[in-house]
Amino acid sequence: MRLGDFRELVERLARDIPPEFQGGVVSIEVSPKTVPDPLHRGVYTLGECVPLQWSGDGADLQSRVILYHGSFAELAQRGASGFDWQKEAWETLTHELRHHLEWRANETALEAYDWAAEQNILRGEGKPFDPVFFRSGNRLGPGVYKVDDDVFIERERAKPGEELELSWHGRRYAVTAPQQTRGVWLLTLEGLANPPAGDAILALVQRPSLIDLFRKLGVGERVASVEPLDA
Repeated sequence: MRLGDFRELVERLARDIPPEFQGGVVSIEVSPKTVPDPLHRGVYTLGECVPLQWSGDGADLQSRVILYHGSFAELAQRGASGFDWQKEAWETLTHELRHHLEWRANETALEAYDWAAEQNILRGEGKPFDPVFFRSGNRLGPGVYKVDDDVFIERERAKPGEELELSWHGRRYAVTAPQQTRGVWLLTLEGLANPPAGDAILALVQRPSLIDLFRKLGVGERVASVEPLDA
C-alpha cells in the first residue's frame, strides 16, 4: 500500500474511534519512516504515542500518535499477500491510544519521561546534562531505552580500547571502547543495518562506588563505527 493510501486508511479508522478515547490526542499522523526494533531481527515498531506537554496533572496531557508506514511496508513485504493492512493499522492505532490513556493516569511516569526528553535536548545542544538521563525514558528491554527517536543501549564501562560486542536488530556488531573510560561515555553508533529514526547510542556506565555518592560523574561523547560480526 502506498503512503498516500495508507494515510487515507488511518484517517478513516480514526473517525471510528469514540471521542472520549481521543481526549488530549492533538494529532494522529502517518510517518514514512521505517523503525526497527533494537533487539529482534525482523521486528519493526509500527506506531508510537509521543507525549507533548502537560501542566503537572496527567489528566491534561497532550500526545501525538504516529503510525510508521515504512515499518508496515517491511512487514507486508515479509508477509506477502497474507498481510492485512487494515487490521494491523487498527490494532496499532488502538494500542497507541491505550498508551496515551495510561500516560494520563500515571503522573510519575510522565514527569520522568518529560525530564528525560529535556535532558536529551540539552545533550543535542551541547549543554550540560545528566549522564544517565536515558534511564527515565521508555524501557524497551533490559538495558535498552528510547527517548524521542534515540535508542540508548546501556553497558557496564569497558576497559580502555576493549572491543565490545553488542546486538542490534538481531545482529551482532563489534565496537571499540574509548581509550579514556572514566565516568560515562555515550557512543553514537555508525554503520548499523536498519538504524533507528534518531541515534543509536551505546552508553558505557561505570559501576557505582561509594565515592560516586560524593562526586558528579563526567560524561564523554563521540561517534563510533561498528563492524558487523554476522555474515
